[in-house]
Amino acid sequence: MDSVRSDRNGGSSRIPVALKILIAGGFGAGKTTMVGSVSEIRPLQTEEVLTGAEGADDVSGVEGKTTTTVTMDFGRITITEDLQLYLFGTPGQDRFWFLWDELSQGALGAVVLADTRRLADCFPSIDYFEQRGTPFVVAVNCFDTQQRFAPEAVSRALDLDPGVPVVLFDARDQVAARNVLIELVEYVARRQLAAAGSR
Repeated sequence: MDSVRSDRNGGSSRIPVALKILIAGGFGAGKTTMVGSVSEIRPLQTEEVLTGAEGADDVSGVEGKTTTTVTMDFGRITITEDLQLYLFGTPGQDRFWFLWDELSQGALGAVVLADTRRLADCFPSIDYFEQRGTPFVVAVNCFDTQQRFAPEAVSRALDLDPGVPVVLFDARDQVAARNVLIELVEYVARRQLAAAGSR
């Protein structure tokens, strides 16, 4: 059933479907950057200066990072006239994981950002979504000086289930980030069609 409302001129305009997407991954993988680059509204960001406490934040491989997300990032993007995505970037450190259950409620799916300099950091996100049956894609954030790996190699290294998409992109690039979100929506649609066909 289409959502339609009347405008003041007697015509009608569609109310777009709004879908919730999580942007997850390890500390410093580029979640805040992705939400900021693709959002058509000014993103809500909850960045704080990294703590100086011994062992609180491991900056190995991301030594230039000075801030971290402590609650979430939020943004919005219109994919088509009928479809808007609401983006919720999760905090990356394990001390903030208690927020994930709240953030993940009602989500269509997730994008797990991977940084091949710290690939193991995205395992907790992958485990979280696999355990809950939440569809996800893995987006490898290709930093300027980073060695590039083929999507197939990343998929094997992460031991992903067959069919889970792995895409290479630059979180700073609006078009590339948008394409990752489209890949996720299409992947969820394929899964739903396959599930319907098997009944």
